[in-house]
Amino acid sequence: MEEAEAEETPLITLSSSFNNGIQWERGRLIGKGSFGSVFLASLKPHISKHTIFPPIMAVKSAEISVSETLQKEKQNYDNLKGCNSLIQCFGEEITTGHNGQMIYNLLLEVAAGGTLAHHINNTGGKGLAENEVRSYTKSIIKGLIHIHQNQYVHCDLKPENILLVPINTTKGRRFIAKIADLGLARRISKTKPSHCLRGTLSYMAPESLIHGVQESPSDIWALGCLVLEMLTGTRPWTAVDKAGIAKQIMEENGMPKIPEGLSAEASGFLKNCLVRKSKFRFTAEMLMTVPFMTAAEEQDQDFVRAPSFVTKRPRQFKRQGTIPIKAVRLIN
Repeated sequence: MEEAEAEETPLITLSSSFNNGIQWERGRLIGKGSFGSVFLASLKPHISKHTIFPPIMAVKSAEISVSETLQKEKQNYDNLKGCNSLIQCFGEEITTGHNGQMIYNLLLEVAAGGTLAHHINNTGGKGLAENEVRSYTKSIIKGLIHIHQNQYVHCDLKPENILLVPINTTKGRRFIAKIADLGLARRISKTKPSHCLRGTLSYMAPESLIHGVQESPSDIWALGCLVLEMLTGTRPWTAVDKAGIAKQIMEENGMPKIPEGLSAEASGFLKNCLVRKSKFRFTAEMLMTVPFMTAAEEQDQDFVRAPSFVTKRPRQFKRQGTIPIKAVRLIN
């Protein structure tokens, strides 16, 4: 099973002096995701305003020897262009470290609101308001429709892989959710099933663990787990270790608990996603028509409150010294 494991990979020494791109300068480390480390980057002062790059980007980097997943992610972004509900990719570039090692860099849209996981954690286990969940879910479903229509499966839908991006509206600034981390996404095979499982155990569908099947309905199951987590502020399964989670998923009637107190629309949405038999799950297109989502149409002009950890965009980036880091693979 391909999963983001906490394994050590070769040490990377990243310095703005040796690891800048042709048009951009590497800033501070902002996160370590699956198969790479993420940095803030800004355009060099002399670069023309007509460049294809935005003023600020997120740069996901790994040593070239362990960058296969990042390179696959770039290919997936290329094949899934044209959807505003996916994080935008601006290209790739190879830089050279001060020790002579080659660094692969994937240039991505920056998300000032951070991850959805961080936003959920900030609620202290209370969960997000339903109107906020509706707004984020609507954008995620639009992304899934695009992914599935292009014969892809995301395979690792979870709060850590949903980023919050600010947009300007007539009523001010709001945040939309965008699907990120396409490194484990794969094309749907019409000839043979894939028996190489990808993703994070807590969000895997029953058919994936029991039969080794990972198709578009598996993304819908993961979406149900994700929405449940937004609403409750807690993980979908009560078990805390891998063996316990796998056992709960594979039990004949194993199902994440839908708590009382949710609206009928929210409960109905979850029941349409969390169906053990994949053929009876709603598709992404069908989910856009259920009451929980049609209510989101009515609130489109409302604000989604800004995550509490969002800060103002920096006016400039300071050059940094050498920053020793390790490219790690994380499990969530």
